[in-house]
Amino acid sequence: MKRVAIITGASRGIGAATAILAASRGYAVCVNYLRNEAAARGVVDGIQGAGGRAIAVQADVAREADVVRLFETADWELGTVAALVNNVGILEPQCRVENIDGARLQRVFATNVIGSFLCAREAVRRMSTNHGGKGGAIVNVSSAAARIGSPNEYVDYAASKGAVETMTLGLAKEVAEEGIRVNAVRPGHIYTEIHASGGEPGRVDRVKAAVPMKRGGQPGEVAHAILWLLSDEASYVTGTILDVTGGR
Repeated sequence: MKRVAIITGASRGIGAATAILAASRGYAVCVNYLRNEAAARGVVDGIQGAGGRAIAVQADVAREADVVRLFETADWELGTVAALVNNVGILEPQCRVENIDGARLQRVFATNVIGSFLCAREAVRRMSTNHGGKGGAIVNVSSAAARIGSPNEYVDYAASKGAVETMTLGLAKEVAEEGIRVNAVRPGHIYTEIHASGGEPGRVDRVKAAVPMKRGGQPGEVAHAILWLLSDEASYVTGTILDVTGGR
């Protein structure tokens, strides 16, 4: 039986790269997406074409009922989850805090923070030895913004990722004796479509001079870090936040 991985926001960017790499490492992959069914289907088709097993499941992680359905679908079609990657994340157009309204904050925190908590909850209920599970691993995708703060651009996004990091540390300690490892990766400036949703598709090229390696990162470089944290090679690693930032 293949180990089962659920990867949220896996139709593009870091999530898609992680899904493809996980499948190549022997996981059966649940590719979660919100709206872009065609992109998610493309990821699944690519995995299946290479001999892997994958399904695409639409779910809004900000909605509790959707998260429950996501995990139940994976249970039914693939088997019990052994690895969760909380990758999904949103940001809104660049602006200063003085111009942020409550509706924007609700959207960003509902997806980035509440969604991560809900998915982690469902994973723990299945993985924990206290619930008859066989253990597992959770990797949360944070952002260098949590450490830098993203002033004048995305302070709300940065704050949401800071919350994800705190959740990572607390949950790791909470379930360490139950066979579950919980870690996070902290990507830096990565070439993904998320920058377009913030209003600046070319942002990585604008800021890469501030990176010691003088370049932006690729989604696959983050995916390899995630898969290492999920793997048995990281068997004594929990409560850790791994920078994938080119040194920044």
